[in-house]
Amino acid sequence: MVTRKKITTLTEFIMQRQYEYPHARGSLTRLLNDIATAAKIVNREINAAGLVDILGSTGSENVQGETQKKLDVFANETFITALRGGGECCAIASEENEKVISFRDQYAEHGRYVVAMDPLDGSSNIESNVSIGTIFSVYRRLGDTNDPVTEMDILQAGKELVAAGYVIYGSSTMLVYSTGRGVNGFTLDPSVGIFCLSHPNMQFPGNPRIYSVNEGNYVHFPQGVKSYIKYCQEDDPEGGRPYTSRYIGSLVADFHRNLIKGGIFIYPGTERMPQGKLRLLYECSPVAFLAEQAGGKASDGERRILDIIPQTLHQRSPFFTGPHEMVEKLELFLQEDL
Repeated sequence: MVTRKKITTLTEFIMQRQYEYPHARGSLTRLLNDIATAAKIVNREINAAGLVDILGSTGSENVQGETQKKLDVFANETFITALRGGGECCAIASEENEKVISFRDQYAEHGRYVVAMDPLDGSSNIESNVSIGTIFSVYRRLGDTNDPVTEMDILQAGKELVAAGYVIYGSSTMLVYSTGRGVNGFTLDPSVGIFCLSHPNMQFPGNPRIYSVNEGNYVHFPQGVKSYIKYCQEDDPEGGRPYTSRYIGSLVADFHRNLIKGGIFIYPGTERMPQGKLRLLYECSPVAFLAEQAGGKASDGERRILDIIPQTLHQRSPFFTGPHEMVEKLELFLQEDL
């Protein structure tokens, strides 16, 4: 007789963890399930993208000035619809929308949480069939549930996060998230449409050997970043270097690989974009939250990412994240450049 391994579904796992929150009333559990439901719908469309008319550009730009893909719009609308219908989220800030979207219906407007999200990270890779993802972060609203939602409910430092995570749509679809007590990954079983625990207690492995950076922009990098890249490429008498360079061009995909294999993700400011390209609220803070929960570190080169309070919804930030020792070494090179 074949002994089957006990399978823990995402819903079971979330419910089992509710005991860690004495004041929880199930609302966060329902919200996370709403996110998982939307992710399944987006995953279905991505897998069928070559068979239906959902590839390519819409012909318009988002608030970032970036060309919107049809899948960008679809993913954005899908997550907004799922979170509005769930009733636990009262407002959403999306990379695709200029302003906060507040829900005014009788259920959602009294929700206890606000969500910031990048509905489809790495969408420039869609036509290339390269891994892309969704990044989400969850905060408690600051005011009473009867008060109107304002931007201040969204503009919170990452250290105030209640939960954060990402969905990666690749050779398999995974949802990785944390509520501040470790990082756990769930793989979608497409035969039954259920996320199942596959990567419990994810941590950066020891002896990291990967650095991820778009070296095409090397000449525009700060000198400290250039020096660190040279350090990564040099021989080490003890055999620890040179490191391997791996870059996909999707934050979710690059971070996910580095979390599993061990490596640092580097996205500095440049001469043309001193604050870099990544958004603090939608990308840097949630990924930094996961990095710290996985035993790593995230920095803008000078400050801990999770300590930075966003001043605007679409604020950008240089971003360096990975194992502690790698990020700290990079920070030393940046300090020497000052």
